[in-house]
Amino acid sequence: MTYGPIDFIAIEFKTDQLTGESLPALIELVEKKIIRVIDLVIILKDQDGETQVLEIEELTPDVMAIFDPLDVEISGIIQVEDIEFIAEAMDDNTTAALLLFENLWAIEFGEAVTRASGRMVMYDRIPFEVVNETLEMIAQAEG
Repeated sequence: MTYGPIDFIAIEFKTDQLTGESLPALIELVEKKIIRVIDLVIILKDQDGETQVLEIEELTPDVMAIFDPLDVEISGIIQVEDIEFIAEAMDDNTTAALLLFENLWAIEFGEAVTRASGRMVMYDRIPFEVVNETLEMIAQAEG
């Protein structure tokens, strides 16, 4: 079986401003088989800097129902060191979602490259914030 590249992302939200607005976009990616979520960890950091870590199987049934459409595979690949690193970087009174997802869209292309005797020399992801900031700076310089 061939796998696609796997990305690790950590997304932080102010706990008192959680709206769930981004979840439907993530569910759509899963439903369209663009990505497959293979691990999910939630970190809650209170106003005193104390953290609580919830792995997907530890969520209450009503919270688990929210994430059910993601069909998370509880892989255990996200390690304690990863969780501690992100928890340390988090602001107080925030909630973070740590996700590992497989890029299903890349499997067919990767197999075609392999059949053509090609190989991946480099793969890097440029965060959307960096792309938007860069394009804005270019537009301002030109304008």
